[in-house]
Amino acid sequence: MGIFDFLTGEFIDVIHWTDNTHDTMVWRFEREGHEIKYGAKLTVREGQAAVFVHEGQLADVFTPGLYMLETNNMPIMTTLQHWDHGFQSPFKSEIYYVNTTRFSNLKWGTKNPIMVRDPEFGPTRLRAFGTYTVKVADPAVFLREIVGTDGEFTMDEISYQIRNIIVQEFSRVIAQSGIPVLDMAANTSDLGKLIASAIDPTMKQYGLTIPELYIENISLPPAVEEALDKRTSMGLAGDLGKFTQYSAAEAMTAAADNPAGGGMAAGMGAGMGMAMGNMMMNPGPWGQQQPAAATPPPPPVEHVWHVAKDGEVTGPFSKAAMGRMVTEGKLDRDSMVWTQGQDGWMAASEVTELAQLFTIMPPPPPGT
Repeated sequence: MGIFDFLTGEFIDVIHWTDNTHDTMVWRFEREGHEIKYGAKLTVREGQAAVFVHEGQLADVFTPGLYMLETNNMPIMTTLQHWDHGFQSPFKSEIYYVNTTRFSNLKWGTKNPIMVRDPEFGPTRLRAFGTYTVKVADPAVFLREIVGTDGEFTMDEISYQIRNIIVQEFSRVIAQSGIPVLDMAANTSDLGKLIASAIDPTMKQYGLTIPELYIENISLPPAVEEALDKRTSMGLAGDLGKFTQYSAAEAMTAAADNPAGGGMAAGMGAGMGMAMGNMMMNPGPWGQQQPAAATPPPPPVEHVWHVAKDGEVTGPFSKAAMGRMVTEGKLDRDSMVWTQGQDGWMAASEVTELAQLFTIMPPPPPGT
């Protein structure tokens, strides 16, 4: 700084700050030797606060307004300077302007998956990301705990730490919420409020607050998402038979459209087309081809019988009629019978089909 600038600084009595960077949180008012005239005018605009630091000690904090730097406006400075017994002008102090507006559209996200225990899927890994808004709630605490003597403090210098705090509290809140992962999308607003409330005590220690925190997305591992997609597709298909047919048609189309597949792709497409045709012709409850129904055997041939007795042949008689003849005593075991396909005449007791007719009557008693 040249001599002209120095002399000009000695007589400038208006202190103010305008910011066009949109990311500066704290800016130190620069003055040669930090000398400020007693009675100077201090302008603090809306969205700002001015903090005086005198000889390393935090002094007065000024909210928006126009101030004359006198003893009645600077009670802490007056005590530190012993101005109740007299004052000197100019005095040496540092003035830090603190931006108290909201810093919005800040990003946060889980660097690594978070393990949670889901009642339906069991242990599951989750990822999440979103945005948040931060604001300086207590300029004095923020200056003392975070900024220190930094002459220009930007949002980037603390955003990484805030993201870590958000992710830590997000993991804890999600693990304790008991909300199934399938229902988390419907509860992101409530989860965001819970996380913001959980972060608030830590942020107060920094002189900050999180007015808003949004969860834009909670995602599952690819394998779980693929399983959910299949389940959803099955639910939309309704009939698994139709769903299987649709899948076969899709596979056939993909194979036919594959120029690198050549004849093999065409053969596969034709094979799948035939399989799909069979499924369409014989749809089953699970979309599988049903086996053809077995053809029933032909009905048994009803034999008719002829009976030879005393040189005469009678008949033909059905099996039922032969049974009645046994009951009436007109047919016995030694009666000669014949039916079509039988090799000659045989005794009725030797024919398997007729032998059972005689079991209902005991044989003649012995000795008769």
